[in-house]
Amino acid sequence: MQAPSGLTHFDAHGQAHMVDVAAKAATHRVAVAQGRITMLPATLQVIAQGSARKGDVLGVARIAGIMAAKKTSELIPLCHPLALTHVAVEFQIDEASSAVSCQATVETVGPTGVEMEALTAVQVALLTIYDMCKAIDRGMVMTDVKVLEKHGGKSGSWVVQP
Repeated sequence: MQAPSGLTHFDAHGQAHMVDVAAKAATHRVAVAQGRITMLPATLQVIAQGSARKGDVLGVARIAGIMAAKKTSELIPLCHPLALTHVAVEFQIDEASSAVSCQATVETVGPTGVEMEALTAVQVALLTIYDMCKAIDRGMVMTDVKVLEKHGGKSGSWVVQP
């Protein structure tokens, strides 16, 4: 039974619990999330040129994001472990604002959505960029992490309005 507040992760007594998805239909589910990290122009140049001392920053961040999506249920206490069918992590370099944008697309066929997996992929990818470049720029800022769209399940599709 759901809490009177309408929040699904709390029972009628206000206790946290994992949502029961046993009766929900398994459908194809997709979520897309994005975020960005701003930095000094010199740091962005190091990333774009692939000349960071620790290696290919965006390549390592891509793998970190994919791994994070797969481990989301181990990081977020009430998330269900999911068999993901696809995870893509892409980056866009924005020289004008000295930033790297990250977008993650996560898919599964199951009874619950993958928004948390997409958000986790983005945030860990951005954290990896920070980790790999902090020796040259400790002032990097991660911002605007959000779900852009989700598809599948009983509630159907939702897309952020521009």
